[in-house]
Amino acid sequence: MWGGERMIRKVLYFLILIAFGFFILSALSAYFPFGENVLTGVARYYTEKGVKDLGGINIVTSVVTIYRGFDTLGEVTVLFLSVTALAFTLVGLKVEKAKLPKPTLIMETGGRYLAPLIILFGAYVFLHGHLTPGGGFPGGVIIATSFLLLLVTQENYRFKKFHITTTEVLAGTLYVLVGLLGLYYVKSFLGNFLKTGKPGYLVSAGIIPIIYILIGFKVGSEMTSALNNLKEGGDEH
Repeated sequence: MWGGERMIRKVLYFLILIAFGFFILSALSAYFPFGENVLTGVARYYTEKGVKDLGGINIVTSVVTIYRGFDTLGEVTVLFLSVTALAFTLVGLKVEKAKLPKPTLIMETGGRYLAPLIILFGAYVFLHGHLTPGGGFPGGVIIATSFLLLLVTQENYRFKKFHITTTEVLAGTLYVLVGLLGLYYVKSFLGNFLKTGKPGYLVSAGIIPIIYILIGFKVGSEMTSALNNLKEGGDEH
């Protein structure tokens, strides 16, 4: 009896889902006929002129790093403020730290060999951000996950905070400096002042790869710092 009711309910949900999907597709096709260019204003300019202007075949990257680069700088600043607020929140906070079980040999060995590969993959993501979906933010987060893996799999693993802080400060400072160079040479903050090269090649897209390298290092170091604060923050009682 109950099995039959469950089956009827599942079939009903499935039919509702199909009807809803059909409604959405019908509504979209009515407003945006398939194959028709519906872009206007700056959106059309970005898609039609972005590759020619900046040399990056990933238009989203061109928008994020150059056309609205100042906004991206603000996003990096928000991340920095969030990590800083987390550190201040944990100062003096009374916590009861859990005693984690000792990692097994498989965990220690696997973590030790996987971490460099994860870092390499993160670097690949932000180095190819102007060619494929990716960039500094996802690449930096991927790099931070390698250090999270080490925290979980390596007993008594500790970060060298000086190296993390130095990387974070240098990446942020150089990022702003690149923006100021654009302001000096092309009269636009974060404007492209280098040759764009041939679209589709690794060495292309002007300053976009440089920006993503700096963002990748900054995001990676800040997220790693946040993980370290969560692990060691607070006063044990």
